[in-house]
Amino acid sequence: MRIGYDAKRLFCNHRGLGNYSRDLIRILNQYYPENQYDLYTPKIKIHFPVNPENTRIIQPEGIYTLLPSAIWRSVGLSSEIKRFGDDIFHGLSQELPIGIEKLPVKKIITFHDAIFIRYPELYAPSYRKIFTAKNMRSCRIADRIIAISEQSKRDAIEFFHADPAKVEVVYQGCNNVFRQTVSLENKNQIKDKYNLPTDYLLFVGAIEPRKNIATIFRALHREKIDAPLVVVGRQTNYTQELKKLAEELKISPQIHFLHHVETVDLPAIYQLSSLFIYPSVFEGFGIPILEALCSSTPVITSTGSCFEETGGPDSCYINPLNADELGHSIRKILYNNELKEIMIKAGQLFSAKFTDDQIAQNLMQVYQSV
Repeated sequence: MRIGYDAKRLFCNHRGLGNYSRDLIRILNQYYPENQYDLYTPKIKIHFPVNPENTRIIQPEGIYTLLPSAIWRSVGLSSEIKRFGDDIFHGLSQELPIGIEKLPVKKIITFHDAIFIRYPELYAPSYRKIFTAKNMRSCRIADRIIAISEQSKRDAIEFFHADPAKVEVVYQGCNNVFRQTVSLENKNQIKDKYNLPTDYLLFVGAIEPRKNIATIFRALHREKIDAPLVVVGRQTNYTQELKKLAEELKISPQIHFLHHVETVDLPAIYQLSSLFIYPSVFEGFGIPILEALCSSTPVITSTGSCFEETGGPDSCYINPLNADELGHSIRKILYNNELKEIMIKAGQLFSAKFTDDQIAQNLMQVYQSV
């Protein structure tokens, strides 16, 4: 098969949709090298090594090089798909290009979440209007919809009227580097490189209100937990609000922000931590939770949404808006080595559900079904 992909996020997004896209192409290339993979992207901001024998990067040409990249991605892409003769086109971020419904190509999208509908206050009205229209159209014309969790499947059906018969859940995984035990020497190098404290709590993700980092701050303050907290994520305007809150709560000395962390360094940062805390309000899957489980780190995360699908039965689940409940859970786990060990072993066992070979097989079954 020749399979085309909307690969903008693969080459432009550092986490989230970018990680999903990079892992998908890496896994399929490893387990199904006999296929041809076409990666359509208007820009390349992140280096991603490809196998030149079966993978091709396709970018705008001619007049489209003079126009905004969004025009090529939405309007010009269908002619490129036709020109290269893809059997299947997979929109990795819930979108399909205009005109693709007229082509003899099977259409698949990955549906991640409907956060912009559930929490409209976090997004500009123009973004919500445009993305809602794009999603409605994609769910209508797609031959198959891959949902990354049961929660995402429910959202595709509820908010975008997706035909339930077209929606199949294929869980995503995480980079295999998180399954590898980091050597003591490498851990010490990473600790020095980022000036990490000892026995710290950890959060990894986007620094934005929905991720609910403020509740971690309040939990530490109310329970008088003096353990350091390392927050890994790209700096945003919201970072300043969090720093101001930390000052008000008088916990600034124990908060450590890391804004420029390379993916290759993350496994050591996870494995050096005592406890991973992810009180996000809503996710489609929650990759950092899986990264922590694979890194042998116990997890506290939220109730509801997809979190129990990703974290398994032995992670700790709390009301993400209840700082007291979170604080009690941190204290209960942090100072109980026996409980931590039980959670670590159970998490490792559960994370085997998301291995590369299983994900590759599930994806290929969807492709073959169309």
